[in-house]
Amino acid sequence: MKAMGIDFGMARIGIAFSDDTKFLASPFITYKRKNEEADLNYISNLIKEKQADEIVCGLPMNMAGEEQEIAKKTRDFMTKLQSVCNIKIEFVDERLSSILAEEMLMETERDWKKRKEKLDAVAASIILQDYLDFKR
Repeated sequence: MKAMGIDFGMARIGIAFSDDTKFLASPFITYKRKNEEADLNYISNLIKEKQADEIVCGLPMNMAGEEQEIAKKTRDFMTKLQSVCNIKIEFVDERLSSILAEEMLMETERDWKKRKEKLDAVAASIILQDYLDFKR
């Protein structure tokens, strides 16, 4: 079974998956949100297709370690996803994941538009990899 990493946003959701051994996380897609029902349907179908048995979702925190406003929306969305999929969901601090993802992408992709398309998926893979490393 695999773990799914999610970097939740109001316009896009970054998605990553681990390998079957849950050792290595890889970016999968930056999904452009449509509406909540379509978003939940898309992600639940991915969970089934990729045979994920847990989700690691980044929780937006400020530098003082307090939840940002979007954290409530993140929790609400993930609660709805859990009711649709009945899957284990872990929340982890995602501070600096987007900045690290941007730095990683700058090394390989010069075009900002192309980097932006990949940014959330790479951030999701960083969130997931940090979790996998912590679990070991």
